[in-house]
Amino acid sequence: MATVLPTAGAAGMLPPRNATAQVTPRGNISSAASVVCYSPMMVTAYGIWQGVNPLEFSLPLFILQTAIIVATTRLLVLLLKPIRQPRVIAEILAGVILGPSVMGQVEVWATTVFPLRSLLTLETVAHLGLLYFLFLVGLEMDVNVIKRSGTKALIIAVAGMALPFCIGTATSFIFRHQVSKNVHQASFLLFLGVALSVTAFPVLARILAEIKLLNSDLGRIAMSAAIVNDMCAWILLALAIAISEVNSSAFSSLWVLLAGVVFVLVCFYAVRPLMWWLVRRVPEGETISDVHVTLILTGVMVAGVCTDAIGIHSVFGAFVYGLVIPSGQLGVVLIEKLEDFVTGLLLPLFFAISGLRTNVTRVRDPVTVGLLVLVFTMASFAKIMGTILIAISYTMTFRDGVALGFLMNTRGLVEMIVLNIGRDKEVLDDESFAVMVLVSVAMTALVTPVVTTVYRPARRLVGYKRRNLQRSKHDAELRMLACVHTTRNVPSIISLLELSNPTKRSPIFIYALHLVELTGRASNMLAAHHSASSQSRSAASSDHIFNAFESYEESVGGVSIQALTAVSPYQTMHEDVSVLAEDKHVSLIVLPFHKQQTVDGGMEPINASLRGFNESILAAAPCSVGILVDRGLSAAAARMASVHHVALLFFGGPDDREGLAYAWRMVEHPGVCLTIVRFIPPDYKAPAPAPQHHMAPPPRGAPAASNVHARAITIVPDAAKSERQMDEEYMSEFRTRNVGNDAILYMEQVVANSEETLAAIRDLDSAHELYIVGRHPGEEGSPLTSALAEWMESPELGPIGDLLVSSEFSKMVSVLVMQQYVITTPQPAVGPAVPVTDDPVRQYVTNANQRTAVTGRAGWGGSAADF
Repeated sequence: MATVLPTAGAAGMLPPRNATAQVTPRGNISSAASVVCYSPMMVTAYGIWQGVNPLEFSLPLFILQTAIIVATTRLLVLLLKPIRQPRVIAEILAGVILGPSVMGQVEVWATTVFPLRSLLTLETVAHLGLLYFLFLVGLEMDVNVIKRSGTKALIIAVAGMALPFCIGTATSFIFRHQVSKNVHQASFLLFLGVALSVTAFPVLARILAEIKLLNSDLGRIAMSAAIVNDMCAWILLALAIAISEVNSSAFSSLWVLLAGVVFVLVCFYAVRPLMWWLVRRVPEGETISDVHVTLILTGVMVAGVCTDAIGIHSVFGAFVYGLVIPSGQLGVVLIEKLEDFVTGLLLPLFFAISGLRTNVTRVRDPVTVGLLVLVFTMASFAKIMGTILIAISYTMTFRDGVALGFLMNTRGLVEMIVLNIGRDKEVLDDESFAVMVLVSVAMTALVTPVVTTVYRPARRLVGYKRRNLQRSKHDAELRMLACVHTTRNVPSIISLLELSNPTKRSPIFIYALHLVELTGRASNMLAAHHSASSQSRSAASSDHIFNAFESYEESVGGVSIQALTAVSPYQTMHEDVSVLAEDKHVSLIVLPFHKQQTVDGGMEPINASLRGFNESILAAAPCSVGILVDRGLSAAAARMASVHHVALLFFGGPDDREGLAYAWRMVEHPGVCLTIVRFIPPDYKAPAPAPQHHMAPPPRGAPAASNVHARAITIVPDAAKSERQMDEEYMSEFRTRNVGNDAILYMEQVVANSEETLAAIRDLDSAHELYIVGRHPGEEGSPLTSALAEWMESPELGPIGDLLVSSEFSKMVSVLVMQQYVITTPQPAVGPAVPVTDDPVRQYVTNANQRTAVTGRAGWGGSAADF
């Protein structure tokens, strides 16, 4: 059992600051600390039935502490999520709440749950977690980013470090007798300068992703600058640790620095080539073996031991070791094996240790507190002002400069490490430590609300008319946004592109958007940042996806592909997709179905969140949407076939017309045979054609010197067209334009109810590999589909699409479900005449000024008249 024995002359003194640092470098027991003795036999309990309290044994107590810390952290994360605070805030606050500042005031809690004797075990495991987390941070950083980041990010990073370092240390030096009592003053200034100038790169990445600025210009500059800042901060920290040895001579500090430089050189010029050799030995398509992964992870601890022996903190060794690991497949494997366990379970222990050391009740001197807050505020103000000045010199707006300045003020893990090391080395006292922790939390908490308030990205007014395929010419350029979740989605998208007849005369421009769920993993955010910056991508799935599309682009003419990555929670991912579609003037968004085909032909869900994402896109998209259900379309046999059979089931309505528009593009392909099955009720009569535009003659007796142009005409608006009229007109146009085309088979099927519809679809030829259907076929409440609509399992596919992919349907067919973006144009009363002039520019302006306001929404009925 652990007992606390006060040393001679130490009676009544405070508990030790660091249970692991009780022996001075000269081997003498510190007179200012207590000696904690541990019995090796008291690790596991003998059971409560033996009359023994399990919490008196180290392992049960440690397990209980870990559970309480993780649960408290998760609870605070949920509470702070509505105000969009980063997780690091919750982790630090959890430690403060569980520590002596709040819960520690309850004596039973302090002596039972977090007794002094338990801190050695807790702190050891916490530092092990910190070691591996810093290894992950180094692993996720690209060493070459400094070369690629450009002068702007480099200057912003240097200005963001130099100004707060100088002003912070200068202010501290002026008030050194008040703020650095009983500590080594030069070391205090150095540690304070590093703590004030650092930017927390992992925290910044999460904040940018949360507020959807990761792929913006501001986000890219902030990320690049933060990476440079982080690397400089580690160099400064190593210098500060070497110089701050109070009991060492200047000569020994020099040896520490030289040994640190040698360690970095060995890592980069010996370990890094070894890792590249290891990567090159792994065959293409295979993952690295578990033996090699284990050896690499053991190397983390070896690197930590080396830097600890040198005299620099062990986390520095783990960080440098992570930097030299090549990104790519090896990096992804290591991140996937470590990240969730380290960040979810071990890292909160470190923040809890920081919180247990933060005792607000020790903050008693208002002068010291006020001056420390003043120093921190001055340094933060210097960083913000320096960043604003640099940003303005690069022609950024003042608002963008303020937002960037606050982003560069993000605090977090690195600052906590600096403060903890300073406290361990007795450079910071309890009071200074507590104040610095609380002020850092307050500063980081301000970042998100300030940036979201100040930053207003300049978005141009987006207006384009080709928001659906029916409004576009069938042989015009098609802009398509293809959403991809996994590598399994790629072959079916490429197969659909091949059927869409991309040629130089009718090209297709594809935005291949890899959607990555934001789960708090820094690797996801790095993937987005790197792909947006045209840097090496750390996510292997993005690599495979983009390579597949690039190879397809090289092999086929008439296709241009731009690969993009979006990182967002599934709940808000549809907003990113909609904004991108509008910015890129996309006519069609193609989404993969949320289920995939199994070996036995059934359909199983991939991810429960994908269904909600697809439904949100259908409701909010600024253009037409197609949901692709792959049930053999991506198979090699189907792709290599010389003839492709496509069927269009036409009931009428805007969605079915959109399907016909897409089929029209496909039928231009020499290897596509199209079958159009039109379902009509028994009493169907073709509607009379709608009246067309006509010219009204000028008023009789109008004076020749009239202010109206002599060649002006008056446009009388169309009468409102019914859905049936528009169906008939579009189908007639299609059939007229394709007279004599043997690749098109048109047939009409008379059905009276849903049962006959089902029977007619089942009787169709089974040779078709793709069915195109509308999401809302025919008129609302039509007896042809009403019964089918009542039994839908997937409403996003509509009644016909849901039927085709259901287990009751015997055929294994791929389905493309179309939803047309419909612009509803209210019919105005006949107004004043619209003059037609000789000048086309003036005519365009006149028409634009007198055009009726047009409002649009996805999936609604109404007129589809062109502008």
